[in-house]
Amino acid sequence: MISQLTGSLVDVSPTSVVLDVGGIGFVLGVSATTVAALPQAGSAGITLLTRMVVKENAMELYGFASDDERAVFDRLITISGVGPKLALAVLSSFAPAALATIVTMQDVSRMAQVPGVGKKKAQRLLMELSDVFAKDATLRGLTGGQDVPSGAPSQPDASESTAEEATSALLSMGFTPQECDLALKGHDEAGATTLEQTIAYALRRLGGGA
Repeated sequence: MISQLTGSLVDVSPTSVVLDVGGIGFVLGVSATTVAALPQAGSAGITLLTRMVVKENAMELYGFASDDERAVFDRLITISGVGPKLALAVLSSFAPAALATIVTMQDVSRMAQVPGVGKKKAQRLLMELSDVFAKDATLRGLTGGQDVPSGAPSQPDASESTAEEATSALLSMGFTPQECDLALKGHDEAGATTLEQTIAYALRRLGGGA
């Protein structure tokens, strides 16, 4: 079992990175949250926590910037119908602490914002995650012991925070600050509210698809 890798960051994309460890390039699937935490491609001495998922015809590696994110990923993929890609989509949409709050509040509308998750699946995921979080002291601690009133937004400055994280992710891909500002302009109006949606919106504009 590979629990972590340290090496040079060769390439960064919205969903994966290539880490050169002793001349061997490891491709790791990552969330937009982890991408936002990474420096620019070419940086050395980068450590990512990892999880290997063995399938019938493949072995896949996934990387995480924090132990909390990996812990949530581990729990998500134990839920029926939730594979690694959907787990990363959830983690791209919400940081672990934000997800813990959404689970505590059973906020179906926010969970349904995750790409590939409709209202019915959101309800089922929240129900199962509620049980998982209740039994795991580490996951319970993600809320920081703070009670969030029902109906209150868990992230008052969510739009601004998402834009900042998206900017960090784009910078790590080699885009200039000016390109990032132009690419992110109007993301709110376009309905790009989660980190994953915002990065995808910016990349479409940078590629001339807007």
